[in-house]
Amino acid sequence: MYAIDLSGKNAVVFGVANHRSIAWAIAQALQQAGARMAVAYQNDRLRENAEKLVAPWQDAMLVECDVATDANVEAAFATLKEKMGRVDIVVHSIAFANREDLGGRFVNTPREGFRLALDVSAYSLIPIARAAAPLMAPSGGSIVTMTFQASERVFPGYNVMGTAKAALENEVRQLASDLGPENVRVNAISAGPVDTLSSRVISGYSVMKHAHADRAPMRRNITVEEVGKTGLYLCSDLSSGVTGEVIHVDTGYHIMGI
Repeated sequence: MYAIDLSGKNAVVFGVANHRSIAWAIAQALQQAGARMAVAYQNDRLRENAEKLVAPWQDAMLVECDVATDANVEAAFATLKEKMGRVDIVVHSIAFANREDLGGRFVNTPREGFRLALDVSAYSLIPIARAAAPLMAPSGGSIVTMTFQASERVFPGYNVMGTAKAALENEVRQLASDLGPENVRVNAISAGPVDTLSSRVISGYSVMKHAHADRAPMRRNITVEEVGKTGLYLCSDLSSGVTGEVIHVDTGYHIMGI
């Protein structure tokens, strides 16, 4: 029987907001499997919360990184190289849009709101992958990002974020092709509705959540722990032949027609 042992692996997780976030669930799964952990926080305002979360972990490190600028990403990975030597695992769980752009009619999305959502939620994966790949040489590594089914279908209230997730999924395929020769795998998890800080600001989230539970084959919503376990699989050697994939963790909702 296979067991997941990440001892000797170094992992960095972007997007830990609080103890309810998907990024934190994946970080916990990786740490429990033996990985040495780094958690990236956006700015000083969020550092204290990140410090409290990782405090019980031995040898965990924090690194500041605002992904809105390439220089910040490069600096963060320079710090990771200095402190860790190499990076084996990267988790990108970052998304942002103006609250006013997550409701109403999509046709009214302003240019700046569109640019911001695509920049932070989608483009940010590219400089992260570009900076991470050299630190994964020569044995390779795993990059995992988070998406949602709104990349393919209309979820009223998700609006511009659905467009960003569509771009993100295309990036997963393109980056998987680019980095595959270096044995760097790139995959995405498409999670169903789950209670997080970011989901609470989505217009109509409660309707989305209840519809999911009513129509999914398993007749329930997912948990962040279930996403964490899938993240652990994708970051481990058990998924060594998997790249460019979008894996649904949604109790089967995506297969249903009605």
